[in-house]
Amino acid sequence: MNLDELRSLLARHARPDTTTAIDGVLISKVERRAPPSPSMSGTLLALIAQGAKRIALGDRVYEYHAGQYLIASVDLPITGHFTEADPERPALGVGLTLHPAAVAEVLLEAAPGDLSPAAGGAPSGLAVSTASAELLDAVIRLVRLLDRPRDINVLAPLIKREILWRLITGEQGAVVRQLGLADSGLSHIARGVRWIRDHYMRSFRVEEVARLSGMSVSAFYRNFQAVTAMSPIQFQKQIRLQQARLLLATAPNDVTGISRRVGYDSPSQFSREYRRQFGAPPSQDAARLRDATPGTAAALV
Repeated sequence: MNLDELRSLLARHARPDTTTAIDGVLISKVERRAPPSPSMSGTLLALIAQGAKRIALGDRVYEYHAGQYLIASVDLPITGHFTEADPERPALGVGLTLHPAAVAEVLLEAAPGDLSPAAGGAPSGLAVSTASAELLDAVIRLVRLLDRPRDINVLAPLIKREILWRLITGEQGAVVRQLGLADSGLSHIARGVRWIRDHYMRSFRVEEVARLSGMSVSAFYRNFQAVTAMSPIQFQKQIRLQQARLLLATAPNDVTGISRRVGYDSPSQFSREYRRQFGAPPSQDAARLRDATPGTAAALV
């Protein structure tokens, strides 16, 4: 695969905030390895052109290198860091936000027999594969549009659809296809994930979220763990701790108040679980967060 052109394009167009002139396209350039950082994954395709990255989701670890891509089909609490990056050879990556409606439109245009049968059950929310020559070619043509701004509005949507088709018919097609199916197991779990994320401060019963997701308790619990590598309660704890970390970056002296704001009744339990998650007590960790708050999209790209 010819990654040289993609590396050159990404190095030239990288910005500090990862955004580009093409809606939903992100570019990352990282010159130094850093400790693992927590964030939310978003739903996106992330392809590495240079360097390597490691992502942890629950007890699962995913690594991807130059020429490989990662799919995130659910917005998940992850911890990640680049394992290969330095000023002479920075890590370079490109991301494309995946929208369920866009995936659904492509699926509707597929002819009968174009797609292989989907496996049963909900797939993992993260998956890694090597990019095919066709997928890499489409990604390069999409990034090339940054050199021709006049072409973006007309051509970018067409190339994005091509990329989706390459993903849908590729090795991780089942993961991407479920993102666009309104009644897939993944869509039901995504509904539960969104509810927990939006109401992370309050206690809940798994039965309650299963009902909101339109699944039986046993099916919800089984599929939730398959997608997120966590139980619903563990997932809630990850969201609470990540949110607390973001709040501490701006209010490092209000550990007790922040612990209550994210849903903890016991400050000591909060401090204990925070230290277990991030390797330092809240007040100590807050001191090193003031100048660097983890991003969302940059977690994967």
